Amino acid sequence: MKTFAFLASAALGAAVLAGCAGDQQTASAAAGNPFATPSFRGIVQHDFADKGQAKVSRLKQTQAQYECSKYDYLGKPMPEALAKSLEAKAQAAVVYPADGKYLGDWKAGLKIAENGKGMQWSDKPGTPNGGNCLACHHVIANDPSQGNIGPDLYHYAKLRGSSEAMLKYTWARIYDSGAFNACSYMPPFGAHKILTQQQLKDVMALLMDPHSPVNQ
Repeated sequence: MKTFAFLASAALGAAVLAGCAGDQQTASAAAGNPFATPSFRGIVQHDFADKGQAKVSRLKQTQAQYECSKYDYLGKPMPEALAKSLEAKAQAAVVYPADGKYLGDWKAGLKIAENGKGMQWSDKPGTPNGGNCLACHHVIANDPSQGNIGPDLYHYAKLRGSSEAMLKYTWARIYDSGAFNACSYMPPFGAHKILTQQQLKDVMALLMDPHSPVNQ
């Protein structure tokens, strides 16, 4: 869904070798990191700077991001026990709707799915973020701009149903996909507060409402 390239690639790319980052902590963390080359330490120290609301502190990795980056750098698969532990931790942190209602307005959800703005230095702080779902997923019919690097979501509920279990699974998947795949590239929209709870409900409606273009 939302690519937020600077978030996903920074956390799982630029910070691949730096265990954590943020202002002076960035350089010190890289300096003591056995995976950080001298050239990388220099880049982190001199070439990263805050710009508007896009802060260097965003490079600070979560435990899952650090472990995924480390094993990718080493060219080794993550131990299954570690992956399961990270997924269980993410699952336990999922916050479900307090009112028990999962679905909002699919029309609002479509706008969120099509909107790629938010959290970049050039965006106005405080304005709602987009989900940019179409950047990675096939969501609706006859839109050549949709991506294909994520699972196909067209006819999502039509194929999978809308049981309570499916609602909870879908919510958790959007909230933090790391709950099911420790090294998922999908941004954790709820866990990192990229989308509000109402926005999550609207995206849920886009996927689950029988009247949504997703299920036509």
